[in-house]
Amino acid sequence: MRKRGQAAMEFLMTYGWAILAAVIVIGVLAAFGVFSVGDSLPTLCVVNFPLNCDQNQIAATSGAAGVGFIQFILGNGVGNSIDVSAISLTGDCVGTGAAIAGFADGTVATVTVNCAALVSPGQVLKGDISVTYMPNGGTLSNTVTGSYSVTAP
Repeated sequence: MRKRGQAAMEFLMTYGWAILAAVIVIGVLAAFGVFSVGDSLPTLCVVNFPLNCDQNQIAATSGAAGVGFIQFILGNGVGNSIDVSAISLTGDCVGTGAAIAGFADGTVATVTVNCAALVSPGQVLKGDISVTYMPNGGTLSNTVTGSYSVTAP
C-alpha cells in the first residue's frame, strides 16, 4: 500500500512542477506583451440603430504638423428624413463634425472630424461616437452612440 501512495505522490509532484513551469512561462510572456492585441485592433465603425456606420468606410489621416482627422460614412435608417445637430468623437481623437440638415432616409453622408490631438502615422485611434439627431417635424432630439477604431496611415 505504501508503494502505491509513493507512486501517486511522485506522479502529482512531477506534473505539478510541469504545470507550475508552464504558468510561469505564460506569465513572463504576458509581461513582455507577447499576448497584447492593443496595436492590432481591426478597423471598426459601429453606430447603434437606427443610424449606421460601415466599418469598411472609415479612415484616419495624419495631416500637417501631426494634426489629423477621421472620416467615416454615416447612414440614415430612421425611416424618414432627419436633421443631425451634433456628431462628436471621444477617445484618442476628440472633435466634432458638421451638422447635417435634411439627411434623407436610406442615404449616406460623409462625416469628417478634426482631431484635437496630434495624430502620428501608424497610430491606432479608438474611442466612442455620439450622434444627436431630430426627425423632421419632431420636437425631441435623440442620441445614438457607437465606437470606432482605425489606424492612421
